[in-house]
Order: sequence, then C-alpha cells, then structure tokens
Amino acid sequence: MSTMGSVDATEATRATVAEFFRRMGAREPEPIAALFADEVDWFIPGNREAAPWVGRRGTRAEIAEFYRMLFGAVTPLAVEMQHLLVEGEVAIATGEFSSRMNRTGRVLDSLFSIDFTVRDGWIVRYRLMEDSHAVVVSLAP
Repeated sequence: MSTMGSVDATEATRATVAEFFRRMGAREPEPIAALFADEVDWFIPGNREAAPWVGRRGTRAEIAEFYRMLFGAVTPLAVEMQHLLVEGEVAIATGEFSSRMNRTGRVLDSLFSIDFTVRDGWIVRYRLMEDSHAVVVSLAP
C-alpha cells in the first residue's frame, strides 16, 4: 500500500484538518497559521483589488497576515461543512457559508471547497474555491 492511501496518513490528515476548522472558529490568526508549514503552496483565486486578502501566499507569516485581513474585513454568519473526504495526505472539505462584508454591510452566501495537502502534520498546500464573483459584488461600493 502506498503512503498516499495509508490509514496512518489518512488519520493524521483528518486530525490536522479537523484542528484547522476548530481553530477557524476561534478567529485567531496565529494559532491557525501555526498549522501550516514554514513554506506553503497557498492559493485563493479572486480579485485582489476588491478583496486584498485573496491570492497566493507562500509562508506561515503571510498566512497569519491573510487571516488578520480576512477577520478585519468579514464577519461570519454561518458555516456548514457538508463533506470531508480524506485519502492519505489529501483532504477535500465542501460546504456553504454566509458572511457579512464589514465595509459594505452586504451578506455573501457561497458554496466552498477547500483542497488541503498535509505532510508530516503540516498543511503544505491549500486551495479555497468560493464564489469569487459574489465576493466582488458584495464588496462593490
């Protein structure tokens, strides 16, 4: 059996991702960023002019900065994780969220999918897919 599909890797990945979501609930940037490797392959597609927190990140410090910006700009209203699929080092979480954009007061409702890769207990790859058009519309003046 390959490491990619091993039970130990799967359980370690599941535990790391579960801890990520637990820490997200507390909305404290540094503890969340502490789950990521020193160097990370991170990408959230989107319009950086409208939402400066989206885009590529490559270090744990940049991820902490991402969460500081996000938590200053967005107030979560509801989150529902519908599925967490884990195989070896890879986890895919899907669900829906609702957030209020602090600058405009508008509510954003979106589906989401997060693609994680966890290696040696560290998140080394992160991809968040959301309705990036709705993000831009919710932030428009």
